[in-house]
Amino acid sequence: MLDGVLFFPVTPFTGTGEVNLEALAAHVAKGVDAGPGGVFVACGTGEFHALEAQEFGGVVRTAVAATAGRVPVYAGAGGSVAQAKVFAKTAAAAGADGLLLLPPYLVTMPQQGLIDYTREVAAATDLPVIVYNRGNARYTEESAAEVAQIPNVVGFKDGTGDVDRVSRIVRAVTDVLAPSGKAFQFFNGLPTAEVSQQAYRAIGVTLYSSATFAFAPELALAYYRALEAGDEEALGALQREFFHPLVRLRDTVPGYAVSLIKAGVTMEGIDAGPVRPPLVMPSAEHLTELTQIIKAGRAVL
Repeated sequence: MLDGVLFFPVTPFTGTGEVNLEALAAHVAKGVDAGPGGVFVACGTGEFHALEAQEFGGVVRTAVAATAGRVPVYAGAGGSVAQAKVFAKTAAAAGADGLLLLPPYLVTMPQQGLIDYTREVAAATDLPVIVYNRGNARYTEESAAEVAQIPNVVGFKDGTGDVDRVSRIVRAVTDVLAPSGKAFQFFNGLPTAEVSQQAYRAIGVTLYSSATFAFAPELALAYYRALEAGDEEALGALQREFFHPLVRLRDTVPGYAVSLIKAGVTMEGIDAGPVRPPLVMPSAEHLTELTQIIKAGRAVL
């Protein structure tokens, strides 16, 4: 079972666009030293969408080696059902401890199709699988309860922000699994999840992904400790000075939820390189603003 702040590393690239495994190893090792509850490599923040299978395998192997068994390592899988199964098997061969199942290709699908997609990918591996409720992969109470009963599906992560529906899904899944006693966890997967985590916590979603941890782990951990302690003053200060300004900046350009994080990693001493198209790197003006936001957050500490 996972606990604590979940670390989503970026995938560094060289100036000519190749995966920079040396920088990735340093990035993951530095993050794990800071004390996360788990590493989720080659997922949304790690530009899963931009990686081919061979690159993906190298990224997962590198993260597993850099983590050295200190915390679990989950890897992304998704896309077409055939591609998702290839990535699932590649992640297992590379030593991952589990999978985050990202949405399939952007086609409109019935709920039965989403169930079949999840079931088929889960059957391709013995690894634990966390399903990701976002984009075109939007589960209902009924479909979420059904996939939760697949033996190696162990978690449900939400990236829709539909707290009403997620609250009902939490209840439905919890109730259907109660007779078996199966362990199952719920995650907040919204970008900059710290902004919404108080609301998610209230409906039973206690875990969340922290992109902030990738470049400012002390701020991510300070928020987590304040949340656990119910320290409203500290939470308010961190939201006001860091997380809310970061979200305002993030929302100025599509894709900044990834490229701002990558820029932050580079600012903190590990050259993460550029993002791959169709994402774009922050402008000089926005990089200056990011620097000021990080400074303001650290002033709170």
